[in-house]
Amino acid sequence: MTIPSSEGATPVMAQWFSLKDWYPDALLFFRMGDFFELFFSDAEAAANALDIALTSRGTHGGNPIPMCGVPVGTASNYLSRLIKKGFKVAVAEQTETPADRPKGQKGPLSRAVVRLITPGTLTEDELLHAGQANYIASIIPHLKNKGSTIGVAWVDISTGFFETTFIDHSKLNDLLGRINPSEILCCKDIILNDYDNRRTLIRDHHSLKTAEKELSELFNVNTFDALGNFSDEEIIASFELVHYIQKTQAGKIPQLARPQSQQYETILAIDPATRNSLDILQNSNGSQKFTLFSSVSYTVTASGARMLANWLSAPLTQIKYIKQRQEGWIYLHQNAALLDELRKILKGAPDIARALSRLSLGRGQPRDLASIRNGLEISRNIAHIFKKYEKETGRYCSIIQNTSGYLLYGEELLIKLRTALNENPPLKVEEGFIIKEGYNDELDAYRRLKDNSRQVIISLQEEYKTKFNINTLKIKHHNQLGHIIEVSNAAGSKLREHPDLILRQGTANLSRFTTVQLNELSEKILEANSLAADKEWQLFSELIEEALKEKKLPLLAKSIAMIDVLQSCATLYLSYHWCVPTLSDDTVFKLTNCRHPIVEAALRHKANFTPNSCDLSQKTKIMLLTGPNMAGKSTFLRQVALCVILAQAGLPVPAEEAEIGIVDHLFSRVGASDDLAHGRSTFMVEMTEAAAILNQAGPRSLVVIDEIGRGTSTLDGMAIAWAMLETLHNIIQCRTIFATHFHELVQSTKHLKSCKPFTMKVQEWKNSIIFQYEVIPGAAEHSWGIHVAQLAGVPLPTLKRAGQILQNLEKQYLNPQITLPLPTPCIEEKNKQETLPKKYEKIVDLIKTIDPDELTPKKSLNILYELKNLIDK
Repeated sequence: MTIPSSEGATPVMAQWFSLKDWYPDALLFFRMGDFFELFFSDAEAAANALDIALTSRGTHGGNPIPMCGVPVGTASNYLSRLIKKGFKVAVAEQTETPADRPKGQKGPLSRAVVRLITPGTLTEDELLHAGQANYIASIIPHLKNKGSTIGVAWVDISTGFFETTFIDHSKLNDLLGRINPSEILCCKDIILNDYDNRRTLIRDHHSLKTAEKELSELFNVNTFDALGNFSDEEIIASFELVHYIQKTQAGKIPQLARPQSQQYETILAIDPATRNSLDILQNSNGSQKFTLFSSVSYTVTASGARMLANWLSAPLTQIKYIKQRQEGWIYLHQNAALLDELRKILKGAPDIARALSRLSLGRGQPRDLASIRNGLEISRNIAHIFKKYEKETGRYCSIIQNTSGYLLYGEELLIKLRTALNENPPLKVEEGFIIKEGYNDELDAYRRLKDNSRQVIISLQEEYKTKFNINTLKIKHHNQLGHIIEVSNAAGSKLREHPDLILRQGTANLSRFTTVQLNELSEKILEANSLAADKEWQLFSELIEEALKEKKLPLLAKSIAMIDVLQSCATLYLSYHWCVPTLSDDTVFKLTNCRHPIVEAALRHKANFTPNSCDLSQKTKIMLLTGPNMAGKSTFLRQVALCVILAQAGLPVPAEEAEIGIVDHLFSRVGASDDLAHGRSTFMVEMTEAAAILNQAGPRSLVVIDEIGRGTSTLDGMAIAWAMLETLHNIIQCRTIFATHFHELVQSTKHLKSCKPFTMKVQEWKNSIIFQYEVIPGAAEHSWGIHVAQLAGVPLPTLKRAGQILQNLEKQYLNPQITLPLPTPCIEEKNKQETLPKKYEKIVDLIKTIDPDELTPKKSLNILYELKNLIDK
């Protein structure tokens, strides 16, 4: 943003220049009366982004000053649009009033930036999505060996959620895909790929000593070790977040949970490309419609929706914790009356976590306190219901019992809020009537004087009518003069000499007087308004302080969210034919009649979804799936991947039965798209994703892959697909569904013993095809591409000509009996029946004779020479 020199600026604009110097990268919302005004290039950028008028105010350096403005009352709407477009906004408010100034002092009122609003530091409901977390992350490279491992911390300041991790730099993209931060604090050397536009540059990070000291003070512990086991990089990343948040919030820090270090291995790894292809939390349009989240969420609270989104975004790999989640919703499912009662109560539950955050930052309003009061009441109702059902049935569930233990926190606070806070307090403090009548005698006295002032004025008016013998006399309130006696000029001429009256103003038709008595009363009434407002603010502030002292309120809020998620899972399981998946630590993988949750939800009440089974057992670790477009291959691949996410997130699965050996890394390469913004064609994107799979997948991974090699020539593409299939089978040996139009690849299954052919069932009828959407053993005879083109409406002459060309091409280029020498098969098959060439047999025999514990350096060197001689022969 180009800003001219401040030389020669007027006093007000000198203020603007001074504040802008501190926040050069932010749009400066400069308070001018009832408007926030922007100037120079700030105004040009904001007017363009908001589609509002760009005008000018005054001149600077002989040129008009570009200006645009937004009303203070509706500023949040404009702020929301600017933040969504990636802007940062510094809000400059007046920090004094005319009454605060010494008499005679001139010049503009003082202003200061009271807050820097950035995408990662939002707290207002109108700027946030109620059911989505809003993270800001910080990344610190390894302090000694840059480029290897990194420390990452992330916070949602609207709820206080705070986590960290220490990972290899290669896993950063997966992590960013999972938490999807709105803003990322890091140095310029950190490669953020698609998240680079969210970078906020950190040039120099703080020292480890400073970070430990400041964080220990913040969380009230003697040493940072009391918070847990963190790497040095995690500690510094955490402090950089806290420091930045404090800077953006004008020195205030929201109520933050203690940071939790998360082990990367405990979360199912899902790279961004896989997340995008599976529509877990949002679809390609950025909407939640037709996503996994929308198809399975029966949450009724904002906090529950955020927790469910977190479960789906970060499925677990530890069976113990997955089973705890399952036990919770199974317990609720088995108590239908309890489930129904819970849903009714939870529908009224407010968002305690976000209310607390606003209160802790000094931006709380009366209804935030009301949210805490209502939340405390609802939590007690929930605890009472659980206790009642446990007593009646004699059954309980450990996760429910542990969670409900937090629901009775804050009893004294609840009593205080019930006593002090009006049932329906106003939206804003300025509106008054936050505090109940009878709570504070002093406030009640001020209110009585304020409320009774009209009657007092009317009584005095009648007294003056009699005293001065003027029936038309009236006492009115004037904005500048206060309360005055108003009479006609004819009557006023008789009163001008009266010793008790003081002339205040004369107009063409009226004379206005006051008396000592009326002046005193007027001051008391005005003072009563001010004193009532001041007293109410004091009492409101005391209630906020009481709420913030209750340190276990975040745990209570988290418990309500957990119960909401569990009832959502139970409702889902109760409503449709879903199953409780069986999880194990082996590599079993069996889904019986599974369905695609998103497609099924979209088809509900319209058509039935055709279920399909999937068995990736030891004998069939790879399904080679062929069949035409539109037959359901992509749907089948995605539904298998989504079932893994649901199962390991602890949710029910849309299948009759599900047995899943824990998956540690999920890869989904389904659907083609380009990335022209980064100069990558469709085929380049495809190959990049294929490379990620081949370089990162392991034996416990699940790979679902579709149409590899279709972005280049037929023969090139087939060669790449064939080689990739062999690599997955022989080297990586992971559970895989490999869908392809290259039906020639089916021949490879004769040699790849753990790879079996499957196809999409198609019915030919009257020179056309009918899709059955059913996966069956076998292979497609051809790709049916011309038939699909016919269904799409391609003209008949074009279709006939395509058929002729296809026949010629198949004769010339695609020998149906392709034979290729295969690479060394997997060790398992080799041990069973493969006969190795003699050279390799000798190498294997030599390796078998080696005892590593007895090797000396000289013996090791001799063995290497022997191996080299055998290989060179």
